[in-house]
Amino acid sequence: MQSVAVRGQRLRVAITSGPNGPGREPRIPLLLINGIGASLEALEPFVTALDGAVEVIRFDPPGVGGSPLPPGPYRFTGLGRLIAGMLTELGHDQADVLGISWGGAVAQHFAAFHRDRCRRLVLVATAAGPPMMLARPAVLARLMTPRRYLDRAYLERVAGNLYGGSARTDWATASTALHEGQRNGPSRGYYYQLGAVAGWTGVPFLPWLRQPTLILAGDDDPIIPLAYARLMHRLIRDSRLHVYPGGHLGLLTEAAGLAPVVDGFLAGP
Repeated sequence: MQSVAVRGQRLRVAITSGPNGPGREPRIPLLLINGIGASLEALEPFVTALDGAVEVIRFDPPGVGGSPLPPGPYRFTGLGRLIAGMLTELGHDQADVLGISWGGAVAQHFAAFHRDRCRRLVLVATAAGPPMMLARPAVLARLMTPRRYLDRAYLERVAGNLYGGSARTDWATASTALHEGQRNGPSRGYYYQLGAVAGWTGVPFLPWLRQPTLILAGDDDPIIPLAYARLMHRLIRDSRLHVYPGGHLGLLTEAAGLAPVVDGFLAGP
């Protein structure tokens, strides 16, 4: 765990380095961009399940987890520059990029506007914004507040209908994914994240993405219906779609099954 200063903004960063030994070929690092409101600790189950030879970089966006608030609201353009600067500070010209949910939108933007810094792209439980309408209004309303990160009793009531998949029958799975080790930042950081994605759309530039892209989507995701993953697959030329049985938190709750899919994609020709 370390703190990296980029353009006057400090970012809390965690790096998990694979073993470097004889016969091991150097591999490009994997950068993870988390969902809205979640600190880098939430991705621990997935990182643990990945191939140990891969260097994994996680970070808290401004105002989230252990990263201090920025001076004011930001957009994806500025966040993309921060991410590029962070990679430079860490000594990397390029990375594979995986984004989940809100982080998937950031990853699309980064891949489009910082093309040379992103070798391969993995999009998990995410969409490309309007005109792709996301969840039903009742589901969207629950995403407008960080309450589920702060109130376990509230999460118990809404987890099934909000996240789908295993959360429908075992809300404790979702609670563990969102609360175990989670470091909550100020509520303003959450609302800055909402503001960053408001009005954003990646639909016009999806056909121009040149990175090989893996799309992971659950068949029971109330937040991102499967139809949008299929549409993204059609729009991104060099993409493949993997549908898993589960919901929005599948990368965390079913990490053991999905990590090998990601490993295979990143290590492929």
